[in-house]
Amino acid sequence: MKLTGGLLAGIFITASALINNNTDDQTINHFQVIGSHNSYKQAINPKLFRFLQQRDSVGMSKIDYEHISLADQLNLGLNALEIDVYADPKGGKYAHPKGLDWVPGQPAFDTQGVMKEPGFKVFHIEDIDFRSNCATFKICLQQLKKWSDEHPDHNPVYITMNAKDEPSKKPGFTVPEKFTAQTFADLDKEILTNLGKQYLITPDDVRGSYKTLEAAVLHNNWPKLKAAKGKFIFILDEKGEKRATYIAGHPSLKGRVLFADAMPGTPEAAIHIMNDAKKDLAAIQSLVKKGYIIRTRADSDTEEARANDMSSFIAAQKSGAQIISTDYYKKSTHFKSDYVISFAGGNYFKADPLFKTTDAASAGN
Repeated sequence: MKLTGGLLAGIFITASALINNNTDDQTINHFQVIGSHNSYKQAINPKLFRFLQQRDSVGMSKIDYEHISLADQLNLGLNALEIDVYADPKGGKYAHPKGLDWVPGQPAFDTQGVMKEPGFKVFHIEDIDFRSNCATFKICLQQLKKWSDEHPDHNPVYITMNAKDEPSKKPGFTVPEKFTAQTFADLDKEILTNLGKQYLITPDDVRGSYKTLEAAVLHNNWPKLKAAKGKFIFILDEKGEKRATYIAGHPSLKGRVLFADAMPGTPEAAIHIMNDAKKDLAAIQSLVKKGYIIRTRADSDTEEARANDMSSFIAAQKSGAQIISTDYYKKSTHFKSDYVISFAGGNYFKADPLFKTTDAASAGN
């Protein structure tokens, strides 16, 4: 029988609808995404970089990268970002980085005066790597909200966060404010105020009626993709005292905005960070199959990119880790290399290989 163009089109639309429905009905832990690391970071000014490089060439090579704006990354199709925050409750602590005084002739910094306002600041390293595409956390959140409103059907976006308060080992640097229980309460409030609960998937949403968050995860109580679209999932990438402080008084992260990087086997376990997929391949695979969401890295410290070494990315995909971080969704403009990270076809979102039921499913923003 000869098929007409209209009949062929109808068959194609029906098949596409079936695939999309299958995709939408899968829980979010059944997909792998690619995102960026230190997503806010601008390049260090070349004059300052050369000055610092003369004193620590190895250390500076590790931070010799930059990113396009958060919105541009999301428009490209990335489904995960990383934002580092420094507490600045009084304002002005980071308004004049010392690196500006070490090397004259650099471009002006903070021309809008936002660094003088109280609230969380966003940058990589105090005094040396301080330029950011969104200098305050408030601005970052407002950018995310604006982009989300313009793309209401977007795939869920993971936001990994570091609470930066470790002082530099080198003398003379600005000493960050420590994160306390109040600081973390302020962090939650900042997200709720500037983004909004309706834009979030929180631990409470996943735990539901289960006794603990981990019990919900082990029963695959993650939201389905169709229910998670238009949402953000925040993750606190901290261990030790900071993680304990965030969890304290909030068993199973009740009432919290961020998921914690909690160890499997604890009531708060849901999302766990394991950055070496080559070393931890089997362990990651086991945890993913149980229901946890794992974040790993394709590259770090510019090393893989300089060597054009894809082995970590290959292991990350094979591990089934749902969140894969990179600094190189685009080729480097700081050194010559063909290293660039994406899934097949230039995508950044795909079915997780450990869940065979989604083999045919694929979705984009």
